Amino acid sequence: MRFDLIDLRLFLHVLEDGSLTAGAARSHMTLASASTRVRAMEDALGTPLLLRERRGVRATPAGQTLAAEAARVLAQVDLLRHAMAPHSGGPRAHVRLLANTSAATVHLPRLLARFLAAQPGYALDLRERPSTEIAEALRQSRAELGVLSDATDTAGLDSVRLLADPLVLAVPRAHALAGRRRVALSEVLAEPFLGLHEVHALQALVSTQARRLGAELDFRVRLGSLEAICRMVALGAGVAVVPRAMAEREARAGTLRRLSLTDPWADRHLVLAARTLDGLPPPAARLARFLRQATGVGDGVL
Repeated sequence: MRFDLIDLRLFLHVLEDGSLTAGAARSHMTLASASTRVRAMEDALGTPLLLRERRGVRATPAGQTLAAEAARVLAQVDLLRHAMAPHSGGPRAHVRLLANTSAATVHLPRLLARFLAAQPGYALDLRERPSTEIAEALRQSRAELGVLSDATDTAGLDSVRLLADPLVLAVPRAHALAGRRRVALSEVLAEPFLGLHEVHALQALVSTQARRLGAELDFRVRLGSLEAICRMVALGAGVAVVPRAMAEREARAGTLRRLSLTDPWADRHLVLAARTLDGLPPPAARLARFLRQATGVGDGVL
């Protein structure tokens, strides 16, 4: 069995992006080359590593084991690079950070810019992922750190609360409710809703809460991003439950209104999570410490 670091990194890229095509592009190789490498790994191990499906690929049990071990090997390589950098003059650290949409697009850019300005030897690989995928990637050691919703199951992970990320109801400017400041989900169950695809944790949360109220929301359309949802709301296509930070950004154009949701489940937060916050590699530990200090978080682990 002979794998090289390129094989291992390719395999992780394929799993993180959910397809051979995307993983190959991220690894700067052709699809044919990537496919050949993955099949060679499967032949060497004598077992399939990927389940090839219509919408992409996912790991078999053997693939999950390989992914976890590959992540550990690459983390050790990063530690070696970190230790040797003072002798080579190269970048001192590389950190993989996964974040959900509101974190990656609204909350983190300003903070990460400050961190990178203060740490010129660092390189960050920031990837936007649904919170449920982030939690699973952390459990499998496919990333060192994640910023995700506290509504997500983080069993088996350490996490600390970072920032408030409450949910609001976004409505068009001309909507009958646009003059309200607060509303409960029970008051808008009959409204035409816009939403994310069902696999998203946010969408699952909203739909579950509606069912607890005895209703099925009428989704006019399901979209792949919160930005697209907010823009369609602004154009009068319907209403949507979205993170307040996202609604505030889109409301600057003046065509969208945001109403606070009075439901307790809407009062959610972003958390910083890892398999173990106390055992992070030094580069990731420095980033985690910066994020906790920048957001006023103490040292306690949830």
